Amino acid sequence: MFPGEGFWLVRFLFQRGLALLYLLAFLVAAFQFRPLAGEDGLLPIEWYADGASVRERPSLFYFYPDDRVIGLAAWTGVCLSGLAVLAVPYWLPSPYATPASMLLWATLWGLYLSFVNAGQTFYGYGWESMLLETGFLTIFLGAGDVAPPVVVLLLLQWVLFRNMFGAGLIKLRGDECWRELTCMDDHYETQPIPNPLSWFAHHLPDRFHRIETFGNHVLELAVPFLYFAPQPLSALAGLATIGFQGWLLLTGNFAWLNALTIVLAVATFNDGIVTAVVPVSTPATAATPLYLEGAAILVALVVLAMSIRPVENMLSESQTMNTAFDPLHLVNTYGAFGSVTRDRHEIVVQGTTADEITPETEWKPYRFKGKPTDPGRRPPQIAPYHLRLDWQLWFAAMTPTPRYHPWFLRLLTKLLEGDDRTLALLAEDPFADSNVKGADAPTYVRAIRYRYRYTTPAERAESGDWWHRERVGTYVGPVSIEELRVRGPGL
Repeated sequence: MFPGEGFWLVRFLFQRGLALLYLLAFLVAAFQFRPLAGEDGLLPIEWYADGASVRERPSLFYFYPDDRVIGLAAWTGVCLSGLAVLAVPYWLPSPYATPASMLLWATLWGLYLSFVNAGQTFYGYGWESMLLETGFLTIFLGAGDVAPPVVVLLLLQWVLFRNMFGAGLIKLRGDECWRELTCMDDHYETQPIPNPLSWFAHHLPDRFHRIETFGNHVLELAVPFLYFAPQPLSALAGLATIGFQGWLLLTGNFAWLNALTIVLAVATFNDGIVTAVVPVSTPATAATPLYLEGAAILVALVVLAMSIRPVENMLSESQTMNTAFDPLHLVNTYGAFGSVTRDRHEIVVQGTTADEITPETEWKPYRFKGKPTDPGRRPPQIAPYHLRLDWQLWFAAMTPTPRYHPWFLRLLTKLLEGDDRTLALLAEDPFADSNVKGADAPTYVRAIRYRYRYTTPAERAESGDWWHRERVGTYVGPVSIEELRVRGPGL
């Protein structure tokens, strides 16, 4: 970074991008948290409160495990994120801008921490910790006309480095297909939620897949060291990262992982780089207040001390991905796709209104918003929005039974009950019309396990289908609500 170039525009752009992601994350919480992890969710919030102490997983909902409090917290987060998007602290007189900004970003971080720590399996993703870690550092960037502390920008680059380099290392140590440059042969087909371009990316030539896999290693293992280089190398490394993440955004649905990485890459720029590309003027800035400089240095020392365990993990032969080493998610380890599945399995949930199950029973499928069900349906574009149930169904389909997924039988119970909140997580309830007319709700549901693969170009030209599937087993046989309730509250 060139000294004296300034970072006011970099901070302003970075904060707006992060605020948009916070807004998205709180909207997801507002619409999905209660049916997934609320009072009567698929993983009830009391399971969180009973399973961990508040010191282990601090959350507002430990003290107030109430759906009304959850809803209030989520919509408060939406409103505060909106204020951050609009840069409201910058509207205030200079002496008040930075304190107001610190209070705003600290409140966003604390509220979202409550959701992550109480969300159990449905919030167990690496991008949750990365959003919290990034959001915490943003508290100390300042606002208004004051210059941001450069040390905080360096700490943001450190988050970006661990995200990218950790992902590169876990790939080399994990699946042999990364070393053989063949992982991308399967990735687009077997990723959690494919998008409209995934089918086309999958059918690109094998030579392209070899080149992109090798490029992945370069971008994750070599380029990150340039984040800390002088300009223009730092910015070039950031641009390379943005291009890489942009390709991932175009060819898959990974919630806000790619978008957040792009926002973090903004920290590799300076105002001179930004104004060279975008013809905007940089306002005159005042010196960073002493209290903000002091707080930034203190945070840097804390991060330095807390980075020991993540670095040890990252360099270890037994490296684990996406792990938080403290209950506040201040310094974490990251990584993605240490292994790539070769076969795509999907669970298709079906229901019937029949009084008895016979070979002639008509079963109607429930359709989910992101995961494949109907082979003729084009994969949707979801990201950077996050469909948490669809993601967990992808994990659940990897095993032939729901033994390790206690929420799944509760999902079936909710479908038999016609629970409105749960059904709102789905794209289509096949019994919606009959319920409106007062007819019988489903009497039985079942879950069938299929193996899915993309159709070939010739198959798609003939049938119009995006997927071909074959049944490989029964995940849960036909079951009634009475049978599920017999199994007790810990379904």
